[in-house]
Amino acid sequence: MSQRTRAGLLALCLLAALWAAAVFVPLPYVTYYPGPTVDILAESDEGEIVQVTGREAFHDDGELRMTTVYVSTPQEDVTLPELLRAYFDPDAAVWPRSSIYAPDETDESSDRESEAAMVSSQDTAVAAALTELGEEVDPVVEVVSVTPGLPADGRLEVRDRLLRVGDVEITDAQDVVDAVDAAGEGEALTFLVRRGKKDLTVEITPEEVDGDLRIGISPGIGFDFPFRVSVDIADNIGGPSAGLMMALAIYDTLTPGSITGGADIAGTGTITPAGEVGPIGGIQQKIAAARDAGAGLFFVPADNCDGIGGVDPGDMRLAKATTMHRAVETLADWVADPDTELPTCEDTAS
Repeated sequence: MSQRTRAGLLALCLLAALWAAAVFVPLPYVTYYPGPTVDILAESDEGEIVQVTGREAFHDDGELRMTTVYVSTPQEDVTLPELLRAYFDPDAAVWPRSSIYAPDETDESSDRESEAAMVSSQDTAVAAALTELGEEVDPVVEVVSVTPGLPADGRLEVRDRLLRVGDVEITDAQDVVDAVDAAGEGEALTFLVRRGKKDLTVEITPEEVDGDLRIGISPGIGFDFPFRVSVDIADNIGGPSAGLMMALAIYDTLTPGSITGGADIAGTGTITPAGEVGPIGGIQQKIAAARDAGAGLFFVPADNCDGIGGVDPGDMRLAKATTMHRAVETLADWVADPDTELPTCEDTAS
């Protein structure tokens, strides 16, 4: 074998190794694909997804669909073939990992944060729907997540209302953080909490985690409602982006008749207690998911209008959503006449 032949074979081997590395080495990117849609007005295995206790509920025809996105997780290896597949898929997207996840974020911490965001979003959606109906809602501090393995695990539960810690009345989440930070080593904190209709006293001793004292909960804002409303969304769906659609579904359930006119409606957007609609991630993938599910109308948060260029909605109409009140009006106009003029992202006014 000549020297030139040996050199050529060596070059081919090196090239093959480089290609193998390019194919299998993880890259610092995240992929987005359209996920499933969920009709919040439908029934789950446990009954109606929107459940009301203490007030009459109205379950009518029509669909109000929340939309989701499949996102590669913080610890998932995304390789070159997967990136190329997403890049050339018109309904997918590729983002730098650093723009989506924190450097030290894990699958577990991401899931915990997403679950907490869903709990808060459900409560805020109820508040927004009741506010639209003229009901009074009062904010409270509650547990929105419990970290497995830390002191509060098995002692506090999600949606426990936090009333007092020691002699301090809890009026905001910072009161809990301050009490834990001020605790001495090995000092048990006494929490007064309300679980359902019962007040409970729970003692929890903080432990040090990464140099800070922790009990293992995330406190957040909940609400004191005049009657009970719950939204039974599957545990594998998290985040705050279904707020608008949950609020519309709750509003529909609490009012006679169907605000959908029996049609299939989809959308996305965070919601505040006052009914203001906020931006979300993955807008193009969510529009594609709703289009493929056969929705006739899709609500786009106003702050996401700049991100819908190039998306193909098919026959589905896109309507800009700024507030829940405006979304209810838009839906009524569309149900009365599907060809009517609607607020769109081309409008300059809200």
